[in-house]
Amino acid sequence: MRLKDKVALVTGASRGIGRGIAEVFADEGAHVAVNYLGSADKAEEVAAYVRSKGRRAMTVKGDVASRTDVEAMVEKVWKELGPIDILVNNAGIETIVPFLELTDEQWTRLTDVNLRGNWLCSQVVCRRLVGEQRKGSIVNIGSIQAAKVLPGRTHYAPTKLGLEALTRNMSAEMTPLGIRVNCVHPGLIETDMTEWVMKSPDILPIVLAQISLGRAGQPREVGNVVAFFASDEASYLTGQSVHVDGGWEGK
Repeated sequence: MRLKDKVALVTGASRGIGRGIAEVFADEGAHVAVNYLGSADKAEEVAAYVRSKGRRAMTVKGDVASRTDVEAMVEKVWKELGPIDILVNNAGIETIVPFLELTDEQWTRLTDVNLRGNWLCSQVVCRRLVGEQRKGSIVNIGSIQAAKVLPGRTHYAPTKLGLEALTRNMSAEMTPLGIRVNCVHPGLIETDMTEWVMKSPDILPIVLAQISLGRAGQPREVGNVVAFFASDEASYLTGQSVHVDGGWEGK
């Protein structure tokens, strides 16, 4: 029960890694706000799991790239679940587009969600925490692609590497005010976003051959690390980025 009675907001929590994080948080005693953008039914499934563990839960729709949405989302969570103790910036999108074909719109939307969204959600929550003199923990969810070169990711990879700089700089300013900030970079995790890799007889063996554990990870395995970062057990950890990738050594 490392997160007993903590209130957590997990963005993009209706599926995949976000869902795994929300479920682990519930197992660890947290009350969870499940943010989503496109699937209310799936978000409610996650909230139902949280409630099945005896915790309070709510779903809250919002685009993390919109200040209006984020401010309304944080306000709603604050009123219905209570002051936010933990923010997990998990919401993100990934597309694979060759560099020469990348459009302004594709670049802008992806960077708005993956990088600006983390900054925006964090700023809104931190302003509220600092204003009320409360402590907190923020965990940004990056990607192994912060350290890998893969084709078609000239827009995606920079956002994930940028999260490391965002994490360090936010930590430098927020930790003295009682808010720790860390980052988790997942590797190949079995979700609907990686289904095309998992089902590819040509690509999957090549990827698994580069992973020391020889398998894909599960969302809850990422959730376990995030829960540790968010807990008081990690009280001396801030400004850090860790790769949860099964030992992916390939470049």
